Amino acid sequence: MAKKVKVSELVHQFQLEILSGEDGLKRAISVDDLYRPGLEMAGYFDYHPIERVQLLGKTEISFISTLTSEERKFRLERLCHDETPCIIITRGLEPPAELIEYSSQRQIPVLRSQAATTILQSRLTDFLEKKLAPTATIHGVLVDVYGSGILITGGSGIGKSETALELVKRGHRLVADDAVEIRQTSDGQLYGSAPELIRHLLEIRGLGIINAMTLFGAGAIRNQKRITLVVKLENWQQDKQYDRLGLDEETTRIIDTDIPLLTVPVRPGRNLAVIIEVGAMNFRLKRMGYNAALQFTNKLTETIADDIDDYD
Repeated sequence: MAKKVKVSELVHQFQLEILSGEDGLKRAISVDDLYRPGLEMAGYFDYHPIERVQLLGKTEISFISTLTSEERKFRLERLCHDETPCIIITRGLEPPAELIEYSSQRQIPVLRSQAATTILQSRLTDFLEKKLAPTATIHGVLVDVYGSGILITGGSGIGKSETALELVKRGHRLVADDAVEIRQTSDGQLYGSAPELIRHLLEIRGLGIINAMTLFGAGAIRNQKRITLVVKLENWQQDKQYDRLGLDEETTRIIDTDIPLLTVPVRPGRNLAVIIEVGAMNFRLKRMGYNAALQFTNKLTETIADDIDDYD
């Protein structure tokens, strides 16, 4: 089900003044894009995005004042479309009387802010992106390792929390344990955080629940982190072939975004924290253009080719 934000939430969040259409505060906003109707005020409504919040700044209000009475009535009446969630006027400007009249008739809220247009537009967009972003909750642990957001997944009891504890002890930062709330931004990036109830907490079997911030300090935690890599822990399977060179590049899909995936087999004696540290550093090197496995393969191919030439 698509997420929606009520106009009343904008009024409360940004302390907006209600000028008309108070009965329409329950209207729903379903898109995070805003719109400044410049062409529409000039009379061109062919591609008017009626589903967006309409923002009128100094430019639009000044232009409206230059129109004739008939032009203002026609264009402002069309601006007040039944599907438009609300109209916001910035800089504390006075709204045209025609706008108040038509919005009152159709119960479309006209709101006013004292903030500058560009500043309010940025804040509104950020607020709506967070509220309307697709979300998912995944069982796992999210840690910040060398600046990379590493989502550790795997079956219950495999050692995710213990690995996270070791990483925190080694100077990295915990974002979430057990349940990771993930939201996807409009450009496909994934950000993870912890539910409020378990924020900063780790559950370690045999110890119980510990507070990472209390034990290791504020530098050991962070509230949110972009997810760039997923590390899946699984029990070692003797008959399974694991990638030994690092040439295979797997991905996993979270919401609608594909994220690089590393599968790490777990067996006694393996230091998972060190493996994840090195995995994070190697992932950053690959993004910078250096791939050790690929360079090794190329050198091996060249060596074999040279040996064949010498033999011939």
